[in-house]
Amino acid sequence: MATFEDARPLSRRRHTPAYGWHNPRMTAPSVVSALTIAGSDSGGGAGIQADLKTFAAHRVHGLSAIAALTAQHTRGVTAVNVPSMDFLRAQLDACFDDFDIHAVKLGMLATAEVIGVVADALRAHAPMAIVVDPVMVATSGAKLLEDSALHALRTQVLPLADVVTPNLPEAELLLGRAITDAPAMRTAANDLLALGARAVFLKGGHLPDDGDVVDLYVDAEGLTETAHPRLSLEAHGTGCTLASAIAARRAQGMSMKEACLAASDYVHAALRGGYRPGRSDIVVLDHIGAAPLA
Repeated sequence: MATFEDARPLSRRRHTPAYGWHNPRMTAPSVVSALTIAGSDSGGGAGIQADLKTFAAHRVHGLSAIAALTAQHTRGVTAVNVPSMDFLRAQLDACFDDFDIHAVKLGMLATAEVIGVVADALRAHAPMAIVVDPVMVATSGAKLLEDSALHALRTQVLPLADVVTPNLPEAELLLGRAITDAPAMRTAANDLLALGARAVFLKGGHLPDDGDVVDLYVDAEGLTETAHPRLSLEAHGTGCTLASAIAARRAQGMSMKEACLAASDYVHAALRGGYRPGRSDIVVLDHIGAAPLA
């Protein structure tokens, strides 16, 4: 009995190769990719969602492995769910198996078990660049890292990092001391470098100062300052966006120092164009409006 497929012209019939579908034009990736391993933000302003928007703005193909699911909006985090470790590892292996990953961004890794799985995968796949945003506390004040995970973050993740991008409260937790002024911030940047990362980008927005926001980049070659005018707003997703912009720029071939400085400019532009999608005063960044020129 004839089928619909038999009735179609030969030129339009489907052809299924014996060993599965293969497109000869797709044997090698045509674009570079960046991978974010982080938490999902149901409100769309931070986490995986902010990372993917940032990758798209930089014209880098974005991949994601979800290390946590959060129920949140601009007013806070109401619930957190961590997927199984087998599924997390499956996501990571699937991404590395098929894509040309030039940079990896790490965000919310809520437990020591998650950190162990991610660190094992990164050691196995050895990506070209690893950018660590040590997410510990949400903008709303909600805790996003278990106490037992802090040691794992210091000992398993930081030694793998090509750059770590803490804000001052995160740096205080990593170092176990307060950072209260600009001289203390410079000392802290160098002490963070001694924990094992190859570079540190320390964000100064939390310093009690009415002047410019000063961020510090430090690596083996020394320390560099970058400054932007302080904006009178409270924003959500700046840390995620900065780290993913660094990863995107690094994937495109910039040096780490150049990538960090360019990413800082991008975040400032995205903040200036930010908007309030929720019922709070929290601003979400304009990732696409701040996109760098091609």
